[in-house]
Amino acid sequence: MTAKTGHFEKDVLTTSGGDLEITFIGHASLMFAYGGKIIHVDPVTAEADYKALPKADLIVITHDHYDHLDNAAVEALKKPGMEVVASAPCEGQVAGAVILKNGQSRKTMGIAIEAVPAYNILHMQAPGHPFHPKGEGNGYVLTFGDKKVYVAGDTENIPEMAKLKDIDVAFLPMNLPYTMSPEMAADAALKFRPKILYPYHYGDTDAHKLETLLKNEKGIEVRVRKMK
Repeated sequence: MTAKTGHFEKDVLTTSGGDLEITFIGHASLMFAYGGKIIHVDPVTAEADYKALPKADLIVITHDHYDHLDNAAVEALKKPGMEVVASAPCEGQVAGAVILKNGQSRKTMGIAIEAVPAYNILHMQAPGHPFHPKGEGNGYVLTFGDKKVYVAGDTENIPEMAKLKDIDVAFLPMNLPYTMSPEMAADAALKFRPKILYPYHYGDTDAHKLETLLKNEKGIEVRVRKMK
């Protein structure tokens, strides 16, 4: 079944504030349901018919590339009181968005949101021009009750990941040349050791290779879902 049909894989995580339901839309698009609120991450109409999905209380956008920022999806999810949190390059592109830069944080609807760096070190679209320049895109650490969820955005295994603490769930991108190889994603995971690790945004990369690379790492459970 395709993403367009609306039949998506789901996982449920128990938190101190109630269940967190994670819906795997596709590529970089996720949906969280928590405390009666719906949170969409990087909604893109190529991945789903957003008119058929629950309206958003909160939308979080990592950066302004077409496979992460899609105003048609934002419009389809709109409801009264909806809030959009986005990275600096999205300013002016999404009406009314709250802009967070790397290192900034915000709490809304009982959910703490911290913007963390997401960028390339090695991979360039031209010499001196990385696919994702430092300081532009965000990853986000979202806190649901006593659980921290890290959505990395488009990034490589950058040094700042070592500063992440007590991450319960992580989403790491894995498609060259834009983000990481499985080996780089494994290195990233070892920097902060999430309890549950989902490869996402992985295109044609064999996501199961990450399972093999981390199979002997106790305390890190790799879960592969349909996030091509």
